[in-house]
Amino acid sequence: MNQDSNNYWEQLERLEKLIRASELKAGIIFSFHSLIIGLFVDKLDKFRPVFESNIAFVVLSFLWMICVLISIYYTFKCFKPQMELKYDKNVFFFKDAVYSFGSIKEYAKKLMEVCGNENEICEQLSEQIHVESKIIDQKFLCVHKSIKFFGLSIIFVLLSLGFWIITL
Repeated sequence: MNQDSNNYWEQLERLEKLIRASELKAGIIFSFHSLIIGLFVDKLDKFRPVFESNIAFVVLSFLWMICVLISIYYTFKCFKPQMELKYDKNVFFFKDAVYSFGSIKEYAKKLMEVCGNENEICEQLSEQIHVESKIIDQKFLCVHKSIKFFGLSIIFVLLSLGFWIITL
């Protein structure tokens, strides 16, 4: 069966865009956390009387901080998902390209061999698509969890602000 490897390359391009999109979302979430934490720390002296007199404010602030830390954890995890994958040597896997084929000339020879055989290139590109799909799945799972805890942290911030305004 004659296959067109261009379809595989196009799929890899689409997956690369999804990887960048997940990392952009994680970066935006992290930026929002940084902004909110910065505002909180900047106004900490104004919150001191509320901390000292209102246990509910302390509890809400603690819950907010826990949600922020969990959200940031998932944000960082998005940038470096940990996966144990077992595949045969593949000329398109960056680590294999560097370490699995010997010298640069041996790698170049193997790469030309793979690229000269349409079935072999499609098989190796399929493995690359599979790996990147797993990576994307993990990244978006982390982004989803980070957004969930970001949302919870916003709820706790709003409740805390409500307590602060009431005590003014």
